[in-house]
Amino acid sequence: MKPLLRVEHVTICYNGKPVVRDVSFELQEGEILGIVGESGSGKSTIIKAVMGLLGGAGLVTRGDIYYKGQNVVDMPESGLRKLRGPELGMVFQDCKAALCPIRTVGDQIYESMSEHEKVSRDEIYRRAADVMAKIGLTDSKRVLDSYPFELSGGMNQRVGICTAMMQQPSLLLADEPTSALDVTVQKQVVEELKLMREEYHTAMIVVTHNIGVVEVMADNVLVLQNGEVMDYGPTDRVLHHSENAYTKKLMDSVLHLRREKVRVSSRR
Repeated sequence: MKPLLRVEHVTICYNGKPVVRDVSFELQEGEILGIVGESGSGKSTIIKAVMGLLGGAGLVTRGDIYYKGQNVVDMPESGLRKLRGPELGMVFQDCKAALCPIRTVGDQIYESMSEHEKVSRDEIYRRAADVMAKIGLTDSKRVLDSYPFELSGGMNQRVGICTAMMQQPSLLLADEPTSALDVTVQKQVVEELKLMREEYHTAMIVVTHNIGVVEVMADNVLVLQNGEVMDYGPTDRVLHHSENAYTKKLMDSVLHLRREKVRVSSRR
């Protein structure tokens, strides 16, 4: 079976300085890949490269990124714009910051959709209501008529998921989708992303510091340190049975933090 996404020996530089070095991995249809590592390890840079959103200072200087057999590294901006939305969706770390504060949620979803197809506002709102219902936003009219600052962080994150999934992309890229949320809302967002995979058979790359999120979501895990791959493989093996020294150290630090939290809680 041909992979949906294939990243081959990719090196990415910003202003000529390498920040990702010789990274390779594959993603099958419907598969979820978790990318973990310390801050600055290159996690977000990789998914930005897949989307073609590295900006003027960023460049893939070596290797290839194939999506459905097309090399997005060599693709012109016009070709990338056609992929973003219908094929490649993205959920940002802080969806509220990614939205325009002076336009309603409905206006922004409509603008995003109308870039790719001629469809009425009523039809867009109907589709949005369908997706929102699946992720627990039952009052879709109020959400669509609201400005981002009128919604909570969890609501804005759900709006981000809804916007990304409106055109049922084959691949969803999620950049720290739970980091700005409290524990209860984190769990809800994780369940909603898993539901999107079940409903639409969407493959996902989830970038996160939260090992718990990876453990319950991902089929495979990629571990990065300083832009280099330390470990890659099935989630259970990487998280619990890795032979890699850095991965074991990372997992030990997570367990230590969990124990410290339990001690602090017990003292209160």
